[in-house]
Amino acid sequence: MLVIWEVFLRAFPEVGPRVGKSPADIWRYLVTAPGASTARQAIVDDLLITLRDAAVGFAVGMAAALVIAALFVTVSTIEQTFMPVAMLLRSVPLVALAPIIVLIFGRGTGGVTVMAAIVVLFPALVMIMAGLRNAPRQAVDVVAAYGGSRWTALRMVSIPAALPSVFAAARISVPGALIGALIGEWLGSGTGLGASLIRAIPTFQYNKLWASIVIVTLVSVALYAIVGVIENLVLARFGPDAGRS
Repeated sequence: MLVIWEVFLRAFPEVGPRVGKSPADIWRYLVTAPGASTARQAIVDDLLITLRDAAVGFAVGMAAALVIAALFVTVSTIEQTFMPVAMLLRSVPLVALAPIIVLIFGRGTGGVTVMAAIVVLFPALVMIMAGLRNAPRQAVDVVAAYGGSRWTALRMVSIPAALPSVFAAARISVPGALIGALIGEWLGSGTGLGASLIRAIPTFQYNKLWASIVIVTLVSVALYAIVGVIENLVLARFGPDAGRS
């Protein structure tokens, strides 16, 4: 990534050293330059707000995706009625929905949470539905043979079988939640790293702009890896292949 970064700046000299900052420039800004600690603290303060917004949006989006996927898979009528509506909403750019979301939920945490949750919801919904539908048919039939309902089969068979899909959706949704929170802060709340990035452009704080992008990218990678570790631990205990060696 560092090589690509350097090659990009050299390939587009019109970006110029005033706007385009190299890895060395960001290292100096965050670590060695006078006032580096103040610059780092300002970014971290904004990042904590963004992480809070993204975490709430991620939790809401994943919970909604799980519930809706369970309803769609279990009751086909609900899926046939609302899936086209969900796909229609998914096709509308978030920037176009932002004014309506802000009007309904306000410019605070509520509006940012909804934007982050929307980014998380639709990809997670599709992946979780696919995982629920891939449950072993024989196991579902056994539950039905013993008098279990569709909801019992969902709880005992489909959800454990869908855990790999749930965690795959979670891994994809972590960066998505951060992107949704950044967009929400930019268009809605005016706080957090999203708003800070936009304010940095007209004030020519390009060192801060690039440093913020680097930090939020590293945080996204770290969160993705953390979800992967949690996935391995949970699947080893509760996944469809748990106990097999």
